[in-house]
Amino acid sequence: MSDVFPVLDLRDADRGPEARAAFLDQLRSAIHEIGFFQLVGHGVEGADRLLELARDFFALPEAELEQLSILKSPHFRGYSEVGRERTQGTPDQRAQLDIGPEHETLVPGPDDPSYLWLAGPNQWPQSMPELRPAVIDWITELTQVSQRLLRLILASLDAPEDFLDPVVSPDPHVHFKLLHYPGRTRDSEHSDQGIGVHKDYGLLTLLLQDEHGGLQVSVNDGEFADVPVIPGAFVVNLGELLEVATRGYLRATTHRVVSPASGVNRYSAPFFFNPRLEATMQPLPTRFVREAAGVVHDPANPLSSSYGNNTMRGMLRAFPEVIARHHPELLQRQT
Repeated sequence: MSDVFPVLDLRDADRGPEARAAFLDQLRSAIHEIGFFQLVGHGVEGADRLLELARDFFALPEAELEQLSILKSPHFRGYSEVGRERTQGTPDQRAQLDIGPEHETLVPGPDDPSYLWLAGPNQWPQSMPELRPAVIDWITELTQVSQRLLRLILASLDAPEDFLDPVVSPDPHVHFKLLHYPGRTRDSEHSDQGIGVHKDYGLLTLLLQDEHGGLQVSVNDGEFADVPVIPGAFVVNLGELLEVATRGYLRATTHRVVSPASGVNRYSAPFFFNPRLEATMQPLPTRFVREAAGVVHDPANPLSSSYGNNTMRGMLRAFPEVIARHHPELLQRQT
């Protein structure tokens, strides 16, 4: 099923009216029918270097990685060892470094929304000073690509291209991860679950993956298709907030990552383009949305039009140890 996922060339959007119209038709078909596509022609360089830095980071001594533990951060930033993050209650078999916009430490007041905890400082390894500038440059470039792609998505739906500018400007709450999926082991109860079945919280995800693949997308109920590896391409998928903004015309597609075979190490770098923390999504002014049937109703995953609330709900499930250590009051509200 390698032909399931369209390959779109971003340069086509600037190659004249006919090429742009064809590009927008391809884009609308991909985001409406599948929710995933591969993007080439984006102009972002340095992918090989970033994956090399990921390999170097996860090869650091465990004691140094533990100094960056996400358990030390009330802002959900830092290093997670294999099994720390959970999907649907099951430990994911991957290690990761979570990075967000650089902010000073902020302690929300008792009447402030809990999602303000998502803003705060990052944790960087002292022995790899080259990692921070490389990641910040990468985030800057992918933010620009994402902003352009979001405007093209709106154009493909006959909506004003700038309609979501107030939602993402001037301070989109982007999120970046370096990921390491170790090969399967016999003694791991959940060895096949690199990351379990899930949807992304925000607007857009741009994924850089290495040559090993492993990403699978739900194309029919219970049927998953492998996303092929295309050198230099970003795998792009839609998040839950675009499903909300289009009343279900666009879907946040379910996906997962299968752990690599024994002895194989997979590295990837997803970039999540999200609204401002306090932003609330409004329906796009277009006939595609007016005629849509509504978002998917899932009692186990009720969607919120508030980006901050939608994401904080996910953090409660994904990082229960961080919540218990730094935000026990949030657990009390759930009971």
